[in-house]
Amino acid sequence: MPAVTVENPLTLPRVAAPIEAVARPVLAVTTAPSGFEGEGFPVRRAFAGINYRHLDPFIMMDQMGEVDYQPGEPKGTPWHPHRGFETVTYIIDGVFDHRDSNGGGGTITNGDTQWMTAGSGLLHIETPPEALVMSGGLFHGLQLWVNLPAKDKMMAPRYQDIRGGSVQLLSTPDGGALLRVIAGELDGHQGPGITHTPITMIHATVAPGAELTLPWREDFNALVYVMAGRGSAGTDRRPVHTGQTTVFGAGSSLLVRADEQQDANTPNLEVVVLGGQPIREPMAHYGPFVMNTREELQQAFEDFQKGRLGTVPAVHGMTRGGL
Repeated sequence: MPAVTVENPLTLPRVAAPIEAVARPVLAVTTAPSGFEGEGFPVRRAFAGINYRHLDPFIMMDQMGEVDYQPGEPKGTPWHPHRGFETVTYIIDGVFDHRDSNGGGGTITNGDTQWMTAGSGLLHIETPPEALVMSGGLFHGLQLWVNLPAKDKMMAPRYQDIRGGSVQLLSTPDGGALLRVIAGELDGHQGPGITHTPITMIHATVAPGAELTLPWREDFNALVYVMAGRGSAGTDRRPVHTGQTTVFGAGSSLLVRADEQQDANTPNLEVVVLGGQPIREPMAHYGPFVMNTREELQQAFEDFQKGRLGTVPAVHGMTRGGL
C-alpha cells in the first residue's frame, strides 16, 4: 500500500476529462528485465529496449523492490559519482539515507522524493539506515534519471527534498483514481518538484475497473510504467501488467484502465505516468555520466579519477567506491 493516500479521493480536486482531445495511440508495450543494483538490491529496468527518441529527456528508470527484507538483508549502493543529469529517488514504502561528498544528505521515507541535480558532479551513497538493516522490513521505490540540456550539465549540484505530504493530490471525476503529482503540471495543478527540463511525474493508484483519462501536453512524450497490478492502455485496450512500460504516440490525452480483477496481493493498479519536453541534443552516456560528446565523457572519467568530483568524507571511514 503506498504511504501517501486518502480514504475518499472524492474530497480532492478533480482532473477534468479532456474535451475534444486527441487520444494518444499505444506505440509499444515493453517488459522490464530484472536485475540487481548497488550491493545487490533487486530492480526492474523499466526502460530497457525502448528507443531513446521515445524516452528523451528521460534516460533510465529502475523500480527498486517491492521487497520485504528479513533482518540483515537491506542493501544500498557504495560511493559512486554522477555528472550531467538529475536523479529522482521516490520512496513509496521504506527508508533510504543519502550522503554526498559535499556534506549534504538526508533521509527519505514513505512517499518522499529526493531530487538530486548532479550537474558538474559529485560522489554520493544511498543506504538503508542501520535500524532497517537490523529489523528488516518493506522497501519499494523508483529511481528516475532525467537528462540535462548542454547549457546546464556543468551547473552546481542542487537538491530538493520533496516530502510526501507536499505532493499535489488529485482525483478523477468519479473518484476511481488517486493522482500524486510529484513534479510538473496536470490540468492546472502544480507538483512541488522544480525541473530544468519541463517534465511531469505522477504516481497514480487506479481502482479495479476504473479508467484514468488525463489531459497531456502535446509537446511532451508520454510513458506509463506499471509498478503493480493489471490493466490496459490506450483506446484499443492493450493489456499491461506489473513491470511493463507503455510508450504512447502523439496526441493530447492518454488512457489507462485497471482490470476488474486484480491479484490478491495487489488491490489496485499502480502506475507512474511520465512526460517531458525532449531535449533533442546528442547524448553520450556511460555508467554514471551523461554528457553530449565522447570527449566530455572522457573528461568526466578523468575528473573522477583525479578526485575533482569530490572525495569520500573521512569521517565515514570509507574509501572511494567504483562506478
